[in-house]
Amino acid sequence: MQAGKAFLVGAGPGDPELLTVKAVKVLRSADVVLHDSLVSPEILALVPHDAKLIDVGKRCGMKSTPQEDINKLLVQYSLMGLNVVRLKGGDPFIFGRGGEELEALRLAGIETEVVPGITAALGAAAGTQIPLTHRDLSSTLILVTGNSRNAEHIANWPDALPQNATLVVYMPGHQLSSLQQRLLSSGVAPETPCAIISGATIESEQVHLTVVANLFAAPRLTAARLLVVGEVVRFAEARQLREQFKDFSVRPQYSVVSPGTGESA
Repeated sequence: MQAGKAFLVGAGPGDPELLTVKAVKVLRSADVVLHDSLVSPEILALVPHDAKLIDVGKRCGMKSTPQEDINKLLVQYSLMGLNVVRLKGGDPFIFGRGGEELEALRLAGIETEVVPGITAALGAAAGTQIPLTHRDLSSTLILVTGNSRNAEHIANWPDALPQNATLVVYMPGHQLSSLQQRLLSSGVAPETPCAIISGATIESEQVHLTVVANLFAAPRLTAARLLVVGEVVRFAEARQLREQFKDFSVRPQYSVVSPGTGESA
């Protein structure tokens, strides 16, 4: 039997309208879809009704499918001659373990295609109108994860972070005090603004603005979360954030700047 083909597909940050045209095309031709838990029902509805849907998501504190089992399923169904889609939130190659899955498929001799998706950092920044780079404020963008196989991953940050950098931490966790100390020890000023964003690009999105010095007191937003640190956070869209802050007892500790005006909102 001729082997099928595997696709590593990025589902984007959450909003179904942010799927790429190619991702939609691949989903509509799938025989089997192994998807993350956070992929929305609207996106899964694009899969043919006779295709097999398998939830292999990993959720903190909940029963999860081991990565080794996901790799085996991808190979198993591909060897059955099927079109197999691994549908991952964001982009497969940015903290999505896509590299591990690609290795497993290559070792099995499975033809594989990667369909990129909008990663959470880009989706969250666009939704809150935070430019991750800016000619006057940020010429460096650093993406790191707070959750990795190596428990000391955060400790592997550079000893000194560039002052003109924007830092985005994927999966920062709820215990932000240790992350706060790491930022301070890396030379990030206590007054540097930051945003904690939950549910980027979907209706339940929440944004909390603070500064590095007050990270320890940030509210516990629901998963999935990321943290944006840098002067560019001051460009966050003011009206949207005012509405979201109605639900928080902790208010932003600095003025929100309206992009293009240079005036406090």
